[in-house]
Amino acid sequence: MGKAHSNAYVQAPHFYDLPYRLRRSLLCGRDAAALAAMADRWGWESTSTDWRAAIDRRDIDAVDIALPNHLHAEAAIAAARAGKIVLCEKPMALSLADAQAMADAAKNVPTMVWFNYRRVPAIAYARELIQAGRLGTIFHYDAAYRQQWGPDRSRDGTWKMDPAQAGSGVADDLLTHLLDTALYLNGPVSEGIALSRTFVPGRPVDDAFVALLRFENGSVGTFEATRFAIGCKNANTFQIHGSGGMLRFDLERLNHLEFLDAADPSVEQGPRDVLVTDMKHPIFGHFWKPGHIIGYEHTFIAALAEFLDSVSRGAPFHPNFSDGLDVQRVLDRLQRSAKTRQWTAAGEGA
Repeated sequence: MGKAHSNAYVQAPHFYDLPYRLRRSLLCGRDAAALAAMADRWGWESTSTDWRAAIDRRDIDAVDIALPNHLHAEAAIAAARAGKIVLCEKPMALSLADAQAMADAAKNVPTMVWFNYRRVPAIAYARELIQAGRLGTIFHYDAAYRQQWGPDRSRDGTWKMDPAQAGSGVADDLLTHLLDTALYLNGPVSEGIALSRTFVPGRPVDDAFVALLRFENGSVGTFEATRFAIGCKNANTFQIHGSGGMLRFDLERLNHLEFLDAADPSVEQGPRDVLVTDMKHPIFGHFWKPGHIIGYEHTFIAALAEFLDSVSRGAPFHPNFSDGLDVQRVLDRLQRSAKTRQWTAAGEGA
């Protein structure tokens, strides 16, 4: 994430007319030698092995948190109380209480959560189609995030395998992306039931997480997040069925969106593979000419640029800490459900 965010700060002025001149002032991390190499490669002016060095510096206006999950709340609250703009990686925190404390502390400063997949042009275009009524009444919203690195025991010592630092395994890591995209495209969740599974004996975090959800719009959904989907490198997918048609997306085909229009004659109906690289498609027009595909890194560039534009105009930006809190609330309820094996209300105030 340090690389992805650094690239966004370098590249955003190349594609967008930004309202600010960006300085990469301070890079923080645990290893001084690695920090020095990273700073030299990406043009950071100084380094520190203590993130707190950023809080009191008056020349730093924004703090971007890409620390292990257990440090998000402390760093974000300190930065917000110092009046900084706060950007934070997902998930917001280890717990719903911490996420709420972050949102409360940051009420008077601009915030962003790096749910970067909202800036995939195909996903943003899916939202446009849904909001235009092209899918009609939504019946099903099914999503899965499948990776295959779970059996790799060499990763057991990393912070993502430590519940004290990561919170959980695949739920905090991958399910949060699925939930944010679902809230973005299909609206609030009313209730859900879940189960989790750890395939490696003795591993303290979940390897797989499965949930059934009911949405406030009346639709139902299935959600699966796993690190044991052998054959899938990074398959973040959703499929939506409504009275007016169907949408299907796979991050491994980032520039494509499948769309079936039920208004077509039945003898002509079939999924249409739309290459979402037209200048009139959302987001894409800031990058290349039609048909010249973009990549993972462009989603971070677009998210940062749109956030800075919103800050300059005093306009709302999404996803902010309130949106991140919504994701954390659903995640918290589903993790409770996985323990109790009972349905749980997942909406605000539940």
